[in-house]
Amino acid sequence: MQTRSRALPFGTAPRGADGIRVAVSTVIFSLRRERGAERPTVVLPLVRRTRDPHEGQWALPGGWLGEDENLETAASRTLAETTGLAPSYLEQLYAFGDVDRSSSRVVSIVYWALVREGEDPVSDRHNVDWFDATALPALAFDHNDIVVYALWRLRNKVGYSRIAHGLLADEFTLAELREVYEAILARRLDPANFRRQVENSGNLIPTDDFRTGSHRPARLYRYNQDVELADRGPLPQEARRSPTNDAQKDTP
Repeated sequence: MQTRSRALPFGTAPRGADGIRVAVSTVIFSLRRERGAERPTVVLPLVRRTRDPHEGQWALPGGWLGEDENLETAASRTLAETTGLAPSYLEQLYAFGDVDRSSSRVVSIVYWALVREGEDPVSDRHNVDWFDATALPALAFDHNDIVVYALWRLRNKVGYSRIAHGLLADEFTLAELREVYEAILARRLDPANFRRQVENSGNLIPTDDFRTGSHRPARLYRYNQDVELADRGPLPQEARRSPTNDAQKDTP
């Protein structure tokens, strides 16, 4: 049975007996289409810090790990608290714990998540905005390095899993799927080769529906739900969300 995290007062961090604090942060990727652009852009939301250290700088959304809270539950909770986003995919990325990454000793367990295009509740949130993932300002702490690593993981995983589905609607055309791959890989793909590869992968199921427009109708596909977005091994999956009301936005 899942337990609810015991929220701490804002700005209060749990501290172990050895003085090391544990935080959870998330890199959330989505796509945005700018007018006239050749392809969508990979974007992510950032939170502007309102206190020292790094007051006024942008940072990844995150918060402190509750003492009775599982890691993935904490990642989903802090993501909902700071941005209002509920990811379609969430996976642990890495643990960042360099001694000098913060003014106090903090280890951050970082997750990366995918949000489908058009799901944008952060526009109504104070101190939260979307940024091009490849053209970020100087972020607080070591968050620039974290985003670079998360992008590397995303680009590698898209080549051998159906992770791109986390950025798509339930039904899509092959052209829309190719655009997602091109946005992630930041390069053009040959349409004929791409069609052949994805149709031979066994991951796609053609539907009887078509998308009509100024061009010839395009068949809609859906992913085979019996195939996971990515192979995460034998570990059990935790609940995706367990939000509380106390945002913890002052963590590295």
